[in-house]
Amino acid sequence: MNVFCIDIGNTHAHFGIVGGAGEAVDMAETPTARLDDPEQALGRALAAHRNNTPPEERAFSFCSVVPAASERLRAFFHTVAPETPLFQLTCRSRLGMPISYPAPEEIGQDRLANAVAATARHPLPCVVIDLGTAVTFDIVTASGGYEGGIIAPGLRIMTQYLHEQTALLPSLGDDLDVAGAIGHSTRDAMKIGCSIGFGGMVRALLEAVAGELARRGEPRPHVISTGGTARFLGDYLHPWNPRHEPAITLRGLARAWALNQPAAEALP
Repeated sequence: MNVFCIDIGNTHAHFGIVGGAGEAVDMAETPTARLDDPEQALGRALAAHRNNTPPEERAFSFCSVVPAASERLRAFFHTVAPETPLFQLTCRSRLGMPISYPAPEEIGQDRLANAVAATARHPLPCVVIDLGTAVTFDIVTASGGYEGGIIAPGLRIMTQYLHEQTALLPSLGDDLDVAGAIGHSTRDAMKIGCSIGFGGMVRALLEAVAGELARRGEPRPHVISTGGTARFLGDYLHPWNPRHEPAITLRGLARAWALNQPAAEALP
C-alpha cells in the first residue's frame, strides 16, 4: 500500500507518497496558509493521486502543529476525496512504542511521527534532530519509548533576531558561507556567529543527551538528522555520523497509518 502523507508545519506543509518498503517519492511542499488551495502543489498532487489510484488503494495520513490548518485540510479532503478516510496521528494512536513523557498531548505530532519511524527503522536508543524553524531533539529508548526532548532556536530564528532587535545589523539571506572564524565585515561576523554557533549548540545539546543516557547505562545513541538547515552543521556532528533522513516524518506517518488499520500489515 502506498500512503499519501502530509506533515503540516507552521510555515510549510510537506507531503509525499511512502511505499511499502518505506521509501518516499514525489516529496514536495506548499505554504501552510494555502494548503487547501487546489491550484497549489498539494491540491494538484491530491487530484493526480485520486485520478491515478483506485479507491481501494488510497490511504492518507497526516500530522499537524497548526490546529486551524488541520481543520482546513479536513474540509478540503471532504471535497476532493470524500470516500477515503483521513488518518491523523496523535498521542492516542497506536505508535509501536510506549510514551513515558508525562504529558503526551503536549508532544508535537511531527515529533511523534519522527519517533515512530526511528523506532521502526533503527536500533535504540535513538536521537532524532529536526533542524527547521526550531531545532527539536526527540529521544527514544528501548525501555521508555518516547521519553522527551529538547526545543531550541533554529538557524533562521538566530539570523532574524539579530536583524530585528538591533538598529545596525543587516538581514542575512540563505548564504551563510564564510571562510575562517574571524569576520572582517559586519555581515561576515554575523554569518560566523550564527553558523558556527548553531553547529556548536547542536553538538553541545547532543553531548548532554548522550551523557545523561550513558549515566543511566544506555549505549551510545544512534543519531538521525532531518530538516532544511541540517547542511549547516558541517563537521560539528562528525564523530556521531548522523544519518540524514529528509523523509523521516513522512515515513513515520505511513507506519502509524498501517499500525492503526485493523487488518493492515505495518509498513517498515
